[in-house]
Amino acid sequence: MVYSMTGFGRSEYSDENRRIIIEIKSVNHRYCDVSIKLPRIISRFEPELRKRIKLYAERGKIDIFVTYNNLKSSGYMVKYDKEVLQQYMDHFKTIEKDFGLEEEYKPTVVARFPDVLTVEEDYYVEDEEYEIIEKVFDEAGKQFMESRKNEGTRLSADIIDKMAELEKLTCQVDELAPKMIEEFRTKLTEKVEKLLEATDIDDSRIVQEVTIYSDKVAVDEELVRLHSHIAAVREMLSENDEAADSDGEGGKAQEKNSSIGRRLDFIVQEMNREANTTLSKSDTLAVTDIGIDMKTCIEKVREQVQNIE
Repeated sequence: MVYSMTGFGRSEYSDENRRIIIEIKSVNHRYCDVSIKLPRIISRFEPELRKRIKLYAERGKIDIFVTYNNLKSSGYMVKYDKEVLQQYMDHFKTIEKDFGLEEEYKPTVVARFPDVLTVEEDYYVEDEEYEIIEKVFDEAGKQFMESRKNEGTRLSADIIDKMAELEKLTCQVDELAPKMIEEFRTKLTEKVEKLLEATDIDDSRIVQEVTIYSDKVAVDEELVRLHSHIAAVREMLSENDEAADSDGEGGKAQEKNSSIGRRLDFIVQEMNREANTTLSKSDTLAVTDIGIDMKTCIEKVREQVQNIE
């Protein structure tokens, strides 16, 4: 099964003690770039979540958002620092003495002084809590993977259609290539006859020129490689579909899929090179038009391949 690098998954869990929300989203990226945003009280679980996301994606820019709310308490406490306030009061008395000032100190006033009252976290998430977080994460991961699979199916179908279009164009050049040589021979013969005003021209010279021309415009190798690349793309996509049918959602199917995006990207580059060569060798308007259509089709495939894992 082909997986897109674009996907989204969300899962939520709550009971009398906690509420957990996890969202996973991704877009295409050359490598695997994972960003995790989660509350500080569970930040020590980040390495485990980074490892676990590899079960659901191999490439892409992946953003993971984790919300964790403790419902038993606020999770914070207010701390009073008597020593800090005492230093403030000592200084105030010195100021009163030096300048003859008087001040009435109310608790609500002195509590505003920096560091007299501070708010600190008063909740520790036990290691066993990770098991619950992991279950929520896996549920979001399954949805994430399912959305990527659905998008990948659409991408695969579109690429298969584009391969049919590209093969049709390649076959058209196959048919036109021999005619190019014959047309050149006819034109060259007519031109020589007109210049020499005779019909008894040297056939060997004509053959020699036609041979040189044929070698210059020959695109047989390029067309053979294009047909081969088209077959390779079809085979890769069908192999992954068969692997998904036999192995299910993950496991071997995911492993088999892991490198298909890079492989397809390489083949599309080779296709583009063959199309460029074919276009550069073109000596007729018909082949030039087809060559441009080939390059347009390949570019559309390249854009789709950029989204495949």
